[in-house]
Amino acid sequence: HHHHADEVFTSWGMETPNVYSNKEISEILTALDSGEYGVILRAKGMVPAEDGTWIYYDYVPEEHEIRIGKPEVTGKVCVIGSNLNEEKLAVLFRK
Repeated sequence: HHHHADEVFTSWGMETPNVYSNKEISEILTALDSGEYGVILRAKGMVPAEDGTWIYYDYVPEEHEIRIGKPEVTGKVCVIGSNLNEEKLAVLFRK
């Protein structure tokens, strides 16, 4: 029995005008390792920072990178994994 990736993995995303600090993004990405939000394989996005710059981030299990990026129109969040708890993810990223 073969599984196609789209049968096993799902993605969840949102657009947000919320402003974040590097510390908040780091805490959110660390929380993704808890298992509470599903089996997270990858997360990435860009959100406005408190100082007017933009925070770009990438996440894989137990590792994440945060950097400054070019401004966008609105913040974007994308999480890929299996058994995603979309309601909890929404709460986590909405602040």
